[in-house]
Amino acid sequence: MPQVQERLEVEFDEDGLLRNPAQWNETVAQQIAWHDGIGQLTDDHWEIIRSLRDHYAKFGVAPAMSHVCRSHGKDRHWIHDLFHSCLGAWRVAGLPNPGEEAKAYLSGM
Repeated sequence: MPQVQERLEVEFDEDGLLRNPAQWNETVAQQIAWHDGIGQLTDDHWEIIRSLRDHYAKFGVAPAMSHVCRSHGKDRHWIHDLFHSCLGAWRVAGLPNPGEEAKAYLSGM
């Protein structure tokens, strides 16, 4: 049976990131994933999402994505393979706009 996609009632900034990260929840994450062509979120997706959200909660910045991959025993392409880009993972994780320098880093990965 196909998944029913609900309409999101959240706002995004000009970079496609949540204006109000407090509106994020798992349903919002899944809707963003469908919209971005990622599809159904798997356990691997949720591992990354939790890692990004935990790191941001502790340090207030984006982690080195290579560290996220290594900490899960994966190669450096793991995040890109699942989310199409590191910025895509950041977006699905519902984290705030990290600023121009971090966005350039996340987009270039």
